[in-house]
Amino acid sequence: MISLISPQYELVLSWIGESSAAGAALGCIYYVLASYLVIRFRMRRASVRRDDGDASPPMTVLKPLRGAEPRLLGRLSSFCIQKYDGPIQLVFGTHDCTDPAIEVVKRLQADFPEQSITLKIDPQEHGANRKISNLVNMMPLAKNEILIIADSDIEVGPHYYSSVVRELKRNGVGAVTCLYHGVAEAGLWSRLSALTINSYFLPQVILALSFRLAQPCFGSTIAIRRSTLTSVGGFQAFSDVLADDYAIGEAVRACGQAVVVPPMSVAHVCLDNDFRSMMQQQLRFARTIRSIDPLGYVGSIITHPFPLALIGASSGSTSCLYLAALALGCRVLACVSVERAFRLNWQHYWLIPIQDIISFGAYLGSYMGRTVVWREQRYRVLQDGGLVQE
Repeated sequence: MISLISPQYELVLSWIGESSAAGAALGCIYYVLASYLVIRFRMRRASVRRDDGDASPPMTVLKPLRGAEPRLLGRLSSFCIQKYDGPIQLVFGTHDCTDPAIEVVKRLQADFPEQSITLKIDPQEHGANRKISNLVNMMPLAKNEILIIADSDIEVGPHYYSSVVRELKRNGVGAVTCLYHGVAEAGLWSRLSALTINSYFLPQVILALSFRLAQPCFGSTIAIRRSTLTSVGGFQAFSDVLADDYAIGEAVRACGQAVVVPPMSVAHVCLDNDFRSMMQQQLRFARTIRSIDPLGYVGSIITHPFPLALIGASSGSTSCLYLAALALGCRVLACVSVERAFRLNWQHYWLIPIQDIISFGAYLGSYMGRTVVWREQRYRVLQDGGLVQE
Protein backbone atom coordinates (compact mmCIF):
# COMPACT_ATOMS: atom_id res chain seq x y z
CA MET A 1 0.00 0.00 0.00
CA ILE A 2 1.36 3.39 -1.02
CA SER A 3 1.41 6.06 1.67
CA LEU A 4 -0.25 9.33 0.67
CA ILE A 5 1.71 11.24 3.32
CA SER A 6 4.97 12.76 2.13
CA PRO A 7 8.17 11.79 3.95
CA GLN A 8 8.67 15.41 4.99
CA TYR A 9 5.23 15.54 6.60
CA GLU A 10 5.83 12.25 8.39
CA LEU A 11 9.11 13.65 9.70
CA VAL A 12 7.35 16.75 11.03
CA LEU A 13 4.66 14.62 12.69
CA SER A 14 7.32 12.44 14.27
CA TRP A 15 9.21 15.47 15.57
CA ILE A 16 6.02 16.97 17.03
CA GLY A 17 5.15 13.68 18.71
CA GLU A 18 8.59 13.15 20.20
CA SER A 19 8.96 16.78 21.33
CA SER A 20 5.51 16.81 22.90
CA ALA A 21 6.15 13.50 24.66
CA ALA A 22 9.47 14.77 26.01
CA GLY A 23 7.85 17.98 27.22
CA ALA A 24 5.00 16.07 28.87
CA ALA A 25 7.43 13.70 30.60
CA LEU A 26 9.45 16.64 31.94
CA GLY A 27 6.20 18.22 33.05
CA CYS A 28 5.27 15.12 35.06
CA ILE A 29 8.63 15.18 36.82
CA TYR A 30 8.17 18.90 37.39
CA TYR A 31 4.83 18.47 39.17
CA VAL A 32 6.03 15.59 41.33
CA LEU A 33 8.93 17.74 42.50
CA ALA A 34 6.64 20.76 42.94
CA SER A 35 4.26 18.70 45.08
CA TYR A 36 7.07 17.77 47.46
CA LEU A 37 8.29 21.38 47.63
CA VAL A 38 4.79 22.69 48.35
CA ILE A 39 4.55 20.51 51.46
CA ARG A 40 8.08 21.42 52.54
CA PHE A 41 7.45 25.13 52.02
CA ARG A 42 4.37 25.18 54.21
CA MET A 43 6.12 23.22 56.94
CA ARG A 44 9.00 25.66 56.96
CA ARG A 45 9.12 27.95 59.96
CA ALA A 46 11.34 30.94 59.41
CA SER A 47 13.51 31.82 62.39
CA VAL A 48 12.42 35.31 63.33
CA ARG A 49 14.49 37.43 65.66
CA ARG A 50 12.22 39.20 68.11
CA ASP A 51 12.96 42.89 68.45
CA ASP A 52 12.89 44.53 71.86
CA GLY A 53 10.74 47.35 70.54
CA ASP A 54 7.00 47.54 69.97
CA ALA A 55 5.81 44.25 68.47
CA SER A 56 2.64 45.85 67.08
CA PRO A 57 3.60 49.24 65.63
CA PRO A 58 0.97 51.54 64.10
CA MET A 59 0.25 50.84 60.45
CA THR A 60 -1.88 51.96 57.52
CA VAL A 61 -3.69 49.62 55.13
CA LEU A 62 -4.26 50.97 51.62
CA LYS A 63 -6.98 49.32 49.54
CA PRO A 64 -7.83 50.72 46.08
CA LEU A 65 -11.41 49.92 45.05
CA ARG A 66 -13.51 49.91 41.92
CA GLY A 67 -17.10 48.71 41.79
CA ALA A 68 -19.26 46.74 44.22
CA GLU A 69 -17.75 43.30 43.76
CA PRO A 70 -19.66 40.32 45.19
CA ARG A 71 -19.02 39.82 48.93
CA LEU A 72 -16.84 42.94 49.00
CA LEU A 73 -18.06 43.88 52.48
CA GLY A 74 -17.00 40.51 53.89
CA ARG A 75 -13.52 40.78 52.39
CA LEU A 76 -13.03 44.31 53.66
CA SER A 77 -14.33 43.27 57.08
CA SER A 78 -11.58 40.65 57.33
CA PHE A 79 -9.09 43.54 57.52
CA CYS A 80 -11.00 44.96 60.51
CA ILE A 81 -11.29 41.74 62.52
CA GLN A 82 -7.65 41.25 63.37
CA LYS A 83 -5.75 40.04 66.42
CA TYR A 84 -3.32 42.93 66.41
CA ASP A 85 -2.56 45.17 69.38
CA GLY A 86 -1.29 48.23 67.55
CA PRO A 87 -3.29 51.10 65.99
CA ILE A 88 -4.63 50.33 62.51
CA GLN A 89 -5.71 52.87 59.91
CA LEU A 90 -7.62 51.71 56.84
CA VAL A 91 -7.65 53.96 53.78
CA PHE A 92 -9.87 53.12 50.81
CA GLY A 93 -9.79 54.92 47.50
CA THR A 94 -11.77 55.19 44.30
CA HIS A 95 -11.73 57.45 41.23
CA ASP A 96 -15.48 57.86 40.79
CA CYS A 97 -17.89 59.61 43.17
CA THR A 98 -20.67 57.33 41.86
CA ASP A 99 -18.71 54.13 42.49
CA PRO A 100 -20.98 51.63 44.33
CA ALA A 101 -17.95 50.60 46.43
CA ILE A 102 -18.42 53.87 48.33
CA GLU A 103 -21.62 52.54 49.90
CA VAL A 104 -19.78 49.38 50.94
CA VAL A 105 -17.13 51.47 52.71
CA LYS A 106 -19.86 53.45 54.47
CA ARG A 107 -21.41 50.20 55.70
CA LEU A 108 -17.96 49.12 56.90
CA GLN A 109 -17.58 52.37 58.84
CA ALA A 110 -20.98 51.77 60.45
CA ASP A 111 -20.12 48.17 61.33
CA PHE A 112 -16.73 49.10 62.86
CA PRO A 113 -17.16 52.57 64.38
CA GLU A 114 -14.11 52.04 66.61
CA GLN A 115 -11.85 51.59 63.57
CA SER A 116 -10.04 54.40 61.78
CA ILE A 117 -11.56 54.03 58.29
CA THR A 118 -11.21 56.80 55.71
CA LEU A 119 -12.19 57.07 52.07
CA LYS A 120 -10.49 59.07 49.31
CA ILE A 121 -12.49 59.92 46.18
CA ASP A 122 -10.27 61.51 43.56
CA PRO A 123 -10.59 61.26 39.76
CA GLN A 124 -7.03 62.44 39.13
CA GLU A 125 -4.90 60.02 37.11
CA HIS A 126 -1.13 59.93 37.22
CA GLY A 127 -0.46 57.42 34.44
CA ALA A 128 -1.93 54.47 32.57
CA ASN A 129 -2.10 52.24 35.66
CA ARG A 130 -5.34 53.29 37.36
CA LYS A 131 -4.66 51.23 40.48
CA ILE A 132 -1.38 53.07 41.06
CA SER A 133 -3.11 56.40 40.39
CA ASN A 134 -5.62 55.48 43.07
CA LEU A 135 -2.81 54.72 45.52
CA VAL A 136 -1.06 58.01 44.73
CA ASN A 137 -4.29 59.84 45.54
CA MET A 138 -4.73 57.89 48.80
CA MET A 139 -1.20 58.38 50.16
CA PRO A 140 -1.73 61.88 51.66
CA LEU A 141 -4.24 60.31 54.07
CA ALA A 142 -1.81 57.63 55.29
CA LYS A 143 -0.58 58.48 58.79
CA ASN A 144 1.84 55.68 59.66
CA GLU A 145 5.32 54.51 58.70
CA ILE A 146 4.31 50.92 57.99
CA LEU A 147 2.06 50.50 54.97
CA ILE A 148 0.20 47.42 53.73
CA ILE A 149 -1.24 47.44 50.21
CA ALA A 150 -3.74 44.71 49.30
CA ASP A 151 -6.07 44.25 46.32
CA SER A 152 -9.83 44.42 46.76
CA ASP A 153 -10.32 40.72 45.97
CA ILE A 154 -8.15 39.60 48.91
CA GLU A 155 -9.53 38.15 52.15
CA VAL A 156 -7.29 37.48 55.15
CA GLY A 157 -7.23 35.54 58.41
CA PRO A 158 -7.19 37.07 61.92
CA HIS A 159 -3.38 36.84 62.36
CA TYR A 160 -2.56 38.42 59.02
CA TYR A 161 -1.27 41.77 60.32
CA SER A 162 0.89 40.26 63.06
CA SER A 163 2.42 37.70 60.65
CA VAL A 164 3.25 40.28 57.99
CA VAL A 165 4.59 42.93 60.36
CA ARG A 166 6.75 40.35 62.16
CA GLU A 167 8.46 39.56 58.86
CA LEU A 168 8.87 43.22 57.95
CA LYS A 169 10.64 43.90 61.28
CA ARG A 170 13.47 41.50 60.45
CA ASN A 171 16.86 43.00 59.63
CA GLY A 172 17.44 43.64 55.94
CA VAL A 173 13.78 43.18 54.94
CA GLY A 174 12.43 46.00 52.79
CA ALA A 175 9.06 44.51 51.88
CA VAL A 176 6.85 41.51 52.56
CA THR A 177 4.53 39.88 50.05
CA CYS A 178 2.17 36.91 50.37
CA LEU A 179 1.24 33.93 48.28
CA TYR A 180 -2.45 33.62 47.58
CA HIS A 181 -4.83 30.72 47.04
CA GLY A 182 -7.99 30.81 44.96
CA VAL A 183 -11.50 30.79 46.39
CA ALA A 184 -14.39 30.44 43.94
CA GLU A 185 -17.20 32.97 44.36
CA ALA A 186 -19.86 31.00 42.44
CA GLY A 187 -20.29 29.13 39.19
CA LEU A 188 -18.12 27.10 36.84
CA TRP A 189 -15.84 29.89 35.63
CA SER A 190 -14.86 31.11 39.08
CA ARG A 191 -14.15 27.49 40.07
CA LEU A 192 -11.87 27.13 37.04
CA SER A 193 -10.08 30.36 37.96
CA ALA A 194 -9.58 29.21 41.54
CA LEU A 195 -8.32 25.84 40.31
CA THR A 196 -5.82 27.61 38.04
CA ILE A 197 -4.37 29.37 41.06
CA ASN A 198 -4.34 26.37 43.38
CA SER A 199 -3.15 23.63 41.03
CA TYR A 200 -1.09 25.62 38.52
CA PHE A 201 0.11 28.96 39.93
CA LEU A 202 0.96 28.01 43.53
CA PRO A 203 3.08 24.91 42.73
CA GLN A 204 5.00 26.87 40.09
CA VAL A 205 5.74 29.80 42.37
CA ILE A 206 6.82 27.62 45.28
CA LEU A 207 9.14 25.58 43.07
CA ALA A 208 10.63 28.79 41.68
CA LEU A 209 11.10 30.16 45.20
CA SER A 210 12.68 26.93 46.40
CA PHE A 211 15.34 27.04 43.67
CA ARG A 212 15.57 30.85 43.69
CA LEU A 213 14.44 30.99 40.09
CA ALA A 214 12.07 33.88 40.78
CA GLN A 215 11.81 36.88 43.07
CA PRO A 216 8.11 37.66 43.11
CA CYS A 217 6.11 40.44 44.67
CA PHE A 218 2.31 40.10 44.54
CA GLY A 219 -0.54 42.57 44.72
CA SER A 220 -2.17 40.26 47.24
CA THR A 221 0.05 41.92 49.85
CA ILE A 222 2.87 44.42 49.79
CA ALA A 223 3.96 45.49 53.27
CA ILE A 224 6.55 48.24 53.10
CA ARG A 225 7.85 51.14 55.18
CA ARG A 226 6.95 54.61 53.99
CA SER A 227 10.66 55.53 53.99
CA THR A 228 11.45 52.58 51.72
CA LEU A 229 8.63 53.47 49.34
CA THR A 230 9.86 57.05 49.20
CA SER A 231 13.41 55.90 48.45
CA VAL A 232 12.23 54.00 45.34
CA GLY A 233 10.29 56.99 44.02
CA GLY A 234 6.90 56.47 45.65
CA PHE A 235 3.92 55.03 43.84
CA GLN A 236 4.39 57.60 41.07
CA ALA A 237 7.43 55.68 39.83
CA PHE A 238 5.17 52.78 38.82
CA SER A 239 2.27 54.68 37.28
CA ASP A 240 2.85 53.39 33.73
CA VAL A 241 3.82 49.79 34.55
CA LEU A 242 1.54 46.75 34.10
CA ALA A 243 3.24 44.54 36.71
CA ASP A 244 3.37 47.29 39.34
CA ASP A 245 3.67 44.81 42.23
CA TYR A 246 6.64 43.05 40.63
CA ALA A 247 8.26 46.41 39.79
CA ILE A 248 7.94 47.58 43.39
CA GLY A 249 9.66 44.40 44.56
CA GLU A 250 12.46 44.86 42.03
CA ALA A 251 12.98 48.46 43.14
CA VAL A 252 13.20 47.41 46.80
CA ARG A 253 15.78 44.74 45.97
CA ALA A 254 17.77 47.25 43.92
CA CYS A 255 18.14 49.24 47.14
CA GLY A 256 19.83 46.24 48.76
CA GLN A 257 16.85 45.07 50.78
CA ALA A 258 15.03 41.74 50.67
CA VAL A 259 11.43 40.99 49.71
CA VAL A 260 10.23 38.17 51.96
CA VAL A 261 7.54 35.59 51.15
CA PRO A 262 6.38 34.02 54.45
CA PRO A 263 5.04 30.44 54.56
CA MET A 264 1.38 31.49 54.50
CA SER A 265 -1.24 32.47 51.96
CA VAL A 266 -4.18 34.83 51.73
CA ALA A 267 -7.43 34.19 49.88
CA HIS A 268 -7.91 35.56 46.38
CA VAL A 269 -11.65 35.47 45.66
CA CYS A 270 -12.24 34.62 42.00
CA LEU A 271 -15.16 36.64 40.64
CA ASP A 272 -15.27 35.44 37.03
CA ASN A 273 -18.83 34.81 35.90
CA ASP A 274 -18.27 33.91 32.24
CA PHE A 275 -15.68 32.44 29.91
CA ARG A 276 -14.73 35.83 28.47
CA SER A 277 -13.81 37.42 31.80
CA MET A 278 -11.88 34.32 32.85
CA MET A 279 -9.84 34.28 29.63
CA GLN A 280 -9.17 38.01 29.81
CA GLN A 281 -7.71 37.53 33.28
CA GLN A 282 -5.62 34.52 32.26
CA LEU A 283 -4.30 36.33 29.18
CA ARG A 284 -3.41 39.36 31.28
CA PHE A 285 -1.59 37.14 33.75
CA ALA A 286 0.22 35.26 30.96
CA ARG A 287 1.27 38.39 29.07
CA THR A 288 2.41 39.99 32.32
CA ILE A 289 4.69 37.03 33.10
CA ARG A 290 5.94 36.99 29.52
CA SER A 291 6.89 40.69 29.76
CA ILE A 292 8.73 40.10 33.04
CA ASP A 293 10.69 36.96 32.11
CA PRO A 294 10.42 36.12 28.38
CA LEU A 295 13.01 33.31 28.39
CA GLY A 296 11.67 31.64 31.49
CA TYR A 297 8.17 31.94 30.08
CA VAL A 298 9.18 29.99 26.97
CA GLY A 299 10.52 27.20 29.20
CA SER A 300 7.30 27.13 31.21
CA ILE A 301 5.67 25.20 28.38
CA ILE A 302 6.55 22.02 30.30
CA THR A 303 4.08 23.09 33.00
CA HIS A 304 1.35 21.97 30.56
CA PRO A 305 2.05 18.21 30.43
CA PHE A 306 -1.52 17.08 29.76
CA PRO A 307 -2.07 19.21 26.61
CA LEU A 308 1.42 18.32 25.39
CA ALA A 309 0.65 14.62 25.79
CA LEU A 310 -2.58 15.09 23.83
CA ILE A 311 -0.66 16.80 21.03
CA GLY A 312 1.76 13.89 21.00
CA ALA A 313 -1.11 11.42 20.84
CA SER A 314 -2.75 13.30 17.96
CA SER A 315 0.47 13.03 15.96
CA GLY A 316 0.24 9.25 16.13
CA SER A 317 2.10 8.37 19.33
CA THR A 318 -0.08 5.87 21.21
CA SER A 319 2.28 5.91 24.21
CA CYS A 320 1.31 9.55 24.71
CA LEU A 321 -2.18 8.43 25.75
CA TYR A 322 -0.66 6.73 28.77
CA LEU A 323 1.50 9.79 29.30
CA ALA A 324 -1.63 11.97 29.29
CA ALA A 325 -3.14 9.84 32.06
CA LEU A 326 0.10 10.08 34.03
CA ALA A 327 0.14 13.86 33.52
CA LEU A 328 -3.35 14.16 34.97
CA GLY A 329 -2.28 12.08 37.94
CA CYS A 330 0.67 14.39 38.56
CA ARG A 331 -1.55 17.45 38.25
CA VAL A 332 -4.00 16.01 40.79
CA LEU A 333 -1.05 15.23 43.09
CA ALA A 334 0.04 18.88 42.94
CA CYS A 335 -3.50 20.02 43.67
CA VAL A 336 -3.84 17.70 46.67
CA SER A 337 -0.47 18.89 47.98
CA VAL A 338 -1.64 22.51 47.87
CA GLU A 339 -4.88 21.52 49.63
CA ARG A 340 -3.00 19.81 52.44
CA ALA A 341 -0.28 22.43 52.77
CA PHE A 342 -2.59 25.44 52.88
CA ARG A 343 -5.59 23.71 54.46
CA LEU A 344 -7.91 24.42 51.54
CA ASN A 345 -11.27 22.89 50.81
CA TRP A 346 -11.54 19.98 48.42
CA GLN A 347 -10.93 21.07 44.85
CA HIS A 348 -12.95 20.01 41.79
CA TYR A 349 -10.43 17.52 40.40
CA TRP A 350 -12.61 16.62 37.44
CA LEU A 351 -12.10 20.18 36.15
CA ILE A 352 -8.32 19.79 35.95
CA PRO A 353 -8.26 18.53 32.30
CA ILE A 354 -10.49 21.43 31.26
CA GLN A 355 -8.43 23.92 33.23
CA ASP A 356 -5.21 22.57 31.72
CA ILE A 357 -6.46 23.02 28.18
CA ILE A 358 -7.69 26.54 28.90
CA SER A 359 -4.39 27.50 30.53
CA PHE A 360 -2.46 26.07 27.58
CA GLY A 361 -4.68 28.12 25.27
CA ALA A 362 -3.84 31.24 27.29
CA TYR A 363 -0.14 30.34 27.10
CA LEU A 364 -0.30 30.10 23.30
CA GLY A 365 -2.52 33.17 23.06
CA SER A 366 -0.03 35.24 25.01
CA TYR A 367 2.26 35.14 21.95
CA MET A 368 -0.48 36.44 19.63
CA GLY A 369 -0.64 40.03 20.81
CA ARG A 370 0.23 42.50 23.55
CA THR A 371 -3.22 43.76 24.47
CA VAL A 372 -4.64 43.10 27.93
CA VAL A 373 -7.99 43.93 29.49
CA TRP A 374 -7.84 45.13 33.09
CA ARG A 375 -10.90 46.36 34.96
CA GLU A 376 -12.75 46.77 31.65
CA GLN A 377 -9.96 48.97 30.26
CA ARG A 378 -7.83 47.91 27.28
CA TYR A 379 -4.08 48.39 27.43
CA ARG A 380 -1.11 47.60 25.21
CA VAL A 381 1.92 46.09 26.95
CA LEU A 382 5.21 47.51 25.71
CA GLN A 383 8.43 45.54 25.32
CA ASP A 384 9.78 46.89 28.61
CA GLY A 385 6.59 46.05 30.53
CA GLY A 386 5.20 49.56 30.23
CA LEU A 387 1.49 50.17 29.85
CA VAL A 388 -0.33 52.31 27.28
CA GLN A 389 -4.10 52.72 27.34
CA GLU A 390 -5.74 52.05 23.99
